Amino acid sequence: MDYQSILNEIIQEVTPFLKDGKVADYIPALENVDPEQFAMSITMFDGTQFTVGQADTLFSIQSISKVFTFTLALKFYRSNLYKRIGHEPSGNPFNSLVQLEYEHGKPRNPFINAGAINVTDALINYYGGSDIAYKEVLNFIRSISNNDLITCNEVVATSEMEHGYRNMALANLMKSFNNLDNEVSDVVQMYFKHCSVEMSTNMLSRAMLYLANHGTDPITDKIYIRESQAKRINAVMLTCGHYDASGDFAYHVGLPGKSGVGGGIVAVVPKLMGISVWAPGLNANGNSLVGTMALKLFTSKTGLSIF
Repeated sequence: MDYQSILNEIIQEVTPFLKDGKVADYIPALENVDPEQFAMSITMFDGTQFTVGQADTLFSIQSISKVFTFTLALKFYRSNLYKRIGHEPSGNPFNSLVQLEYEHGKPRNPFINAGAINVTDALINYYGGSDIAYKEVLNFIRSISNNDLITCNEVVATSEMEHGYRNMALANLMKSFNNLDNEVSDVVQMYFKHCSVEMSTNMLSRAMLYLANHGTDPITDKIYIRESQAKRINAVMLTCGHYDASGDFAYHVGLPGKSGVGGGIVAVVPKLMGISVWAPGLNANGNSLVGTMALKLFTSKTGLSIF
């Protein structure tokens, strides 16, 4: 299949819509990002990459980092992790306080904000402190991306911490239900740091290969997680990776995926490739408007889907 030609077609078709999305202006450090940028990358199991647009441009991965923290927490805690969080779709916005109150401080899944904050808390427990936990998360991201230069954008992290009142409220609510062990400010600060990691679509599509290959990197043969754990992560990506638009994404794209409010989306085609797309303008659900469109076009043009 001529993937490069398909990507070239996609960028032509989506470019007119780049101005339709709205950047995440509630995070001051992200509100000045040019919304008319686009990149798309796919990485095959032999390392071959096909790209289009600004595929080497770094951007804040935001909630895509939740895939990586969930991977580590599931690896360490296994099924015990689900005592803290669930794995069902929320059907509510990613920062909902109402559902968390109703369900006694147990987040519905690891990809909504409360769930990812709770996973971060679990990693701080495992590693014995927030500083070492953050370093280990970053080392894991660098390893699966095969890139030791990946780091956090401290300006974005600081900006999020200064304006993160709702996330602090989510953490405090979980703390009130005894479902958060560490100091709220330490947990939320680490959460914002891993969300502020900067990557390109080339890096992200490479990083997803371990999930496309049942937990083992097909290029290095390094085993990161067990096959059954990779299966569960992919399942939660499919059902919860796009918040209250997850069903729509599964319906139109048909691949496990995860979005971030920085405009990035990652997806996997099992046993074949990792995919990443970036377009900063978001739709009403907080997902990349043009990125979602590009992935719909990709699965339509290639016939690649899990269904």
